[in-house]
Amino acid sequence: MPDSAVTATELTIGELSHHSGVSTSALRFYERKGLIASRRTTGNQRRYHGSTVRRLAFVRASQSVGIPLSVIEAVLEYVPHEVPPTQELWRKASQCWSQDINSRIATLERTRDQFSACVDCGCLAFDQCSLVNPTGEATERSARSPLGT
Repeated sequence: MPDSAVTATELTIGELSHHSGVSTSALRFYERKGLIASRRTTGNQRRYHGSTVRRLAFVRASQSVGIPLSVIEAVLEYVPHEVPPTQELWRKASQCWSQDINSRIATLERTRDQFSACVDCGCLAFDQCSLVNPTGEATERSARSPLGT
């Protein structure tokens, strides 16, 4: 079914899972978290607005770059469940999240460089190696230890 046809109808949980590639258990989890919503039929079956497919795409894309669900949820609070997230929303969210992503990249690069230096050194000494003892606590404990080192 093309996206335009999906957004014009309601979907069962199985149909939503099929169109989004998201498991039904994950859909139920997202619903409990408030990321998506459904209405219940008289037979207590879930029915999702067709725009939920796009909402799930926003959630999954955000998760794929490491954005926590709580942050995604905070953004989606401003979007009614029956309205699909727009490109403008994605643009604004990505601008806000870019700084965090860049910070994480910088941290990972520092860690990689530190690891490379540690491997080159090979000492693994508690009093010298910042990977073995990043806070320096082990050096302090070692100095107080009756064993001395």
